[in-house]
Amino acid sequence: MNSPATDPAAATVGQLIARGAAQLAAAGVSFGHGTTNARDEAAWLVLWRLGLPLDSPLGDEPDSIENQAVAPASQAQIATLFEARIATRKPAAYLTREAWLAGVPFYVDERAIVPRSFIAELLADGSIDPWLSGQTREVLDLCTGNGSLACLTAMAWPEVSVTGADISSDALAVARINVAKHGLQERVQLIESDGLAACPGPWDLILCNPPYVNADSMARLPDEYRAEPELALAGGADGMDFIRRLLLDAPARMSEDAVLVLEIGNERAHFEAAFAQLPVFWLPTSAGDDQVLLITRHALLGLPGGAAA
Repeated sequence: MNSPATDPAAATVGQLIARGAAQLAAAGVSFGHGTTNARDEAAWLVLWRLGLPLDSPLGDEPDSIENQAVAPASQAQIATLFEARIATRKPAAYLTREAWLAGVPFYVDERAIVPRSFIAELLADGSIDPWLSGQTREVLDLCTGNGSLACLTAMAWPEVSVTGADISSDALAVARINVAKHGLQERVQLIESDGLAACPGPWDLILCNPPYVNADSMARLPDEYRAEPELALAGGADGMDFIRRLLLDAPARMSEDAVLVLEIGNERAHFEAAFAQLPVFWLPTSAGDDQVLLITRHALLGLPGGAAA
């Protein structure tokens, strides 16, 4: 029998990753749904298809997984997966039915946006903690999507009750899978709500990663983003349609010292144009200092119409 090194039909994990990365790069696929480059995405797909841990160490060491031989049948499965990624332009998470956020795995499919919120970093590193108090008990994750932030919130603060709300019944069906997956049915409630309409509160903390992509950017989105529910992305002409309504409705649904943590992606210029006089605190993330902001209830009451909300 030929050894993997001499068998022409054999290939190693490392070779399959390199081959897959070259295919993805040549096909011009877009990233941003868990990876940022062809190499990382190829490693994700190969390791997932082989049932290997996604954090498996890869390197040149003799005992590295990269040097592990892969049987022809498994090679064929990997090739089919790469073909689907290129042909459909679906995010890899929709093909694997799995996405990772803050090191935690979540189920996802086409009914919900692929989770990638930078708010997850702030939950993990404690950046929001100084804004909370011993009385913080009720937390709302608005636009919860697949429920990942709601689950991470419950994991970060065992003493709080979390409600995940979304206008999409399809997304909430996916969120229920994740709440059950992580055994959080007693801690996380899910409700269907158009904005804050069905969320009277009062909330001590509101987390929100809303639809905020402006119309020009929506028109230029790669196919991978178009595979996601448009409802979860499109924010109107300047990206601020949902946010305008949220900031006016929120104060009446927040406790006295509550805060709102809001993700706006690359829309800082549009946010500041729409809310020029609103004092906010920008929270640093791995993507920079202008992706996520924090607003106090007292600041929101100063918005035109806010005091009467």
